[in-house]
Amino acid sequence: MAEREPSAQQFTLDDALGIDTPAPFMDLEVPEYAYMFGFLQADGHLSQQSRDRGRLTVEINVRDIKILHEFQRLTPYNSTIRERTRATNFSESHHSAIWTLCSLEARTTVNQLGLPYGRKSKKITPPRVEFSRRDYLRGVIDADGAVGYTGQGLPFVSLTTASTAVGVYLCRYTRMLTGAERIIRRNARDGIYNIVYTKEAAMGLAADLYYPGCLALERKQTAAASLGAWVRPADMKIAPERRRWKQWEDRVLLQQDNPTSAAEALGRTVQSCSLRLWRLRSGKVPMPANDQRGTEDGPGLLPAGARPHFSP
Repeated sequence: MAEREPSAQQFTLDDALGIDTPAPFMDLEVPEYAYMFGFLQADGHLSQQSRDRGRLTVEINVRDIKILHEFQRLTPYNSTIRERTRATNFSESHHSAIWTLCSLEARTTVNQLGLPYGRKSKKITPPRVEFSRRDYLRGVIDADGAVGYTGQGLPFVSLTTASTAVGVYLCRYTRMLTGAERIIRRNARDGIYNIVYTKEAAMGLAADLYYPGCLALERKQTAAASLGAWVRPADMKIAPERRRWKQWEDRVLLQQDNPTSAAEALGRTVQSCSLRLWRLRSGKVPMPANDQRGTEDGPGLLPAGARPHFSP
């Protein structure tokens, strides 16, 4: 009797009967679960108590309650949705909706995927398993971002996050998608990253994340769809992408200690080299790493104040 090929498709009774088998809870390759997990990471709270007790909660404005009903539908465990009105820093009568899930098995699953217990804003990272990337990012942006038009009428997509890993991931994803490059920095006031894309980059990102039929907040999906109507005015110039300074270029600039000669060596303008040199010397930007040694990406530096010596 011939043996079945190891890679042969194994059919189940459900396959024979034409029954769709539900995906496992929080299978992040399923777009809806990837979105839900991104939303939970950004706007959910996981707490625990003694004897394995605890809860997963999400509290949002009651206008977005439909998304909580979707989460309840996607969750094969008992959960509840309730509403409340309370005073906040922004309103004396804030009306919100709260989804609560207490199942230990469900909490363990989302915790192992990367939703920490307790304070989490700086700890969260993109999943370390296979996942639907654009759906995950849409969940994060629905929870902690914004989509629409600026006061000047320019399309934008933004994310506010305390997580370096999530901020860097969004920047990498958008760069691969649209070519727009961002280097994130925490703001001085509260240590948060504010990442903003505008114009064509925002249009491309919104069209990719908020595709037709996806799970999303209705108001943000509507806003994302509206971005496609924007047309760049004929008199609005397209600014070229800024060429970021690399550490090896900083080392060459400091070693040359002369904007004119450094400009020729680096293929930059004298003005750009002069401004960068001032920023390095004044501490406006950090000195490059390994500044006393050469590395694989460029030459090392001489001690501060020393002049380079070139052998004949």
